Order: sequence, then C-alpha cells, then structure tokens
Amino acid sequence: MALKSSTIENGIGLIEPAGSLIGGKETDDLRSAIADFAARSYEKLLIDLSAVTYLNSTAIGVLVSGHTTYSKKGWQIKMCGVNTNIDSIFVVTKLSLVFDVYDKRQEAIAAFK
Repeated sequence: MALKSSTIENGIGLIEPAGSLIGGKETDDLRSAIADFAARSYEKLLIDLSAVTYLNSTAIGVLVSGHTTYSKKGWQIKMCGVNTNIDSIFVVTKLSLVFDVYDKRQEAIAAFK
C-alpha cells in the first residue's frame, strides 16, 4: 500500500491511501498520517479512499479513532471516493451515519465550513 499526504486549498490536509488497508504497516501509516495532521493543527482533513480496494476492522478502527480525535477538537474529517464495497461496509456498520462521505473530492472540499 502506498500513502500520500499533502495539503490542498484552504489549508485542508489530504491523505490518499492506496491498495488494501488490512492492518500492519499500511494501517500504521494511515494512523500516523492522521496523527501528524492533528499535531500540526490542521482543522480540516480529507481522506480520499478512491484508490483503496479493501479495508478491514483494523483500518475502520483507525478511521473511527481519527474521527473521534478531530470531533473532540471541533475539527472536521471528511472522506471521498469510497467504492461500493467500502460503502457497503460503512452502511452495515452504521458508520455511514458517523462519517461525512462524498463521491467526489471537490464535493468534500466544498462541504468544509
């Protein structure tokens, strides 16, 4: 799995993981990237999952933890590019009610306040 981190317009942090998020190094990298943006006080974080093919409960735990960290600070995490398999996981686990998920990156960017 590869993971890219960068910043985009309006001071939004961007994380772009790719491949399968199934625990181990790739999930640790995602956790570290989220923590790094939080430590640098990026109040808006976008996680683009368009290149992620699969995620398991460990990766879901990382996403939930990141969401909790940001929510406690009054900050925002949004996600985009979720494929149908991952969307199904979010629906079954009811995380679709927790996460702000958008089809397109520009929609997610526009939704930040």
